[in-house]
Amino acid sequence: MRVHFRTFGCKANQYDTERMRQELEALGARSSDVPGEADLCVVNTCTVTNQADADARRFIRRLRREHPGLGVVVAGCSSALRPEAYREMDGVVGVVEGHDPVAVARAVGAGLTRSGTDPREESPGRTVTPLVQLDVGGSPAGGAFLERRAGAARGWLKIQDGCDRKCSFCATRLARGESRSRQPEAVVAEALLLSASHPELVITGIHIGHYGRDLEGGSTLSRLVARLLETVPGVRFRLGSVEATEVDDLLLDLLATSGGSLAPHLHMPLQSGSDAVLGRMRRWHTRETYRRRAMELAERVPVLGLGADIITGFPGETEDDHRLTRSMVEEVPYTYLHVFPFSPRDGTAAAELGDRVPQRVAGERSRELRELAMEKGRAYRERRRGQRAWVVVEGGGGSALTEDYLRVEVRGTGPEGTGGRRSLLPGRLEGSGGHLHIDLSHSFEPISRSPQDAALAGSGAQRA
Repeated sequence: MRVHFRTFGCKANQYDTERMRQELEALGARSSDVPGEADLCVVNTCTVTNQADADARRFIRRLRREHPGLGVVVAGCSSALRPEAYREMDGVVGVVEGHDPVAVARAVGAGLTRSGTDPREESPGRTVTPLVQLDVGGSPAGGAFLERRAGAARGWLKIQDGCDRKCSFCATRLARGESRSRQPEAVVAEALLLSASHPELVITGIHIGHYGRDLEGGSTLSRLVARLLETVPGVRFRLGSVEATEVDDLLLDLLATSGGSLAPHLHMPLQSGSDAVLGRMRRWHTRETYRRRAMELAERVPVLGLGADIITGFPGETEDDHRLTRSMVEEVPYTYLHVFPFSPRDGTAAAELGDRVPQRVAGERSRELRELAMEKGRAYRERRRGQRAWVVVEGGGGSALTEDYLRVEVRGTGPEGTGGRRSLLPGRLEGSGGHLHIDLSHSFEPISRSPQDAALAGSGAQRA
């Protein structure tokens, strides 16, 4: 049996898909990159916006038009909130209300044998691959830990799920539930497995800054990161999205002193630079608490990739509110931004707010901030020109990702015996006009944890 996987949404969703893939492969299935060669498709959905829901449904309808005999199993956040809507769709043979890989495997097995028929028979001339008998029990056949992220240079390490905050615009917490942390020992064990296949591991979840609050023993995100750095050598860790108020002093110290073992990169959601708007969003930080932490980071970590999410046109946002957000973006040393006009999400408090901002105005404000972010990003890239960087080579080898989250073109193939895509490779950034490349032809050894190499990897400023 061959299964095609399609994922919508965040890194946590992508991690969940890999767990589904691993579970099905342990039961004898094979993954297929081509829907037309698959016996069934698993669609892992997202519900961050109404558009995300629509995108998943549109994909399923197109899949059925192009491959009428292909059955579909739907899982993920959208199916958790709207299971009946997916069950009513043509070709959907199973719906999992969430992300449980065992439940997905069970739905796949049931979907292929439902009513004693093979849904693939609807498509004349289709080459049918042999089916396996999925013997799905209650525990994961694929094991408790993810071993690799298929076809990727960087691995995802999920440390928690769910969220205890109640941002007025967010539906993800409704689908994912309250925050639930994995035990530190389980996170370390999985990181050790993943490090055999990936030179960089991204620490991800739904709200990773809340890691450990539900555990005994005083676990926190920063303490978990310190433990990972100590017990999983030879790999670079990178933090996923973290709130500014949850970057404690230890985490700041690790970013500043780990020598590149913890990538100098943070994505800190801002959403708005206006306290009035932040209040309506039910955010828990103020403009000043965010600004203060961001400037402390920039001072302690001179080579720093810093990103944020911003929503423009939130209900009640005035021109003065927008100017406050713009001035915040101008002051904070962002290297990139994700900016979106407000879109009401069904079932959220924000969808019930009045004083709506016209979509045209929200769109104009988004474009203005995106242009400003692009200018800041180009200026940062220009400052990095001529400096040393450590990169993970991605995809087919034509691009790489630096420690401070710059995607650059790769020139040269790297020295023999360095392990290629399984290593972090150093080189010097060159280019002009904000377009950077790195030449790996004369790269040195793969990343080492000696004090000298660590200092070089952390500073990023020494010439090659």
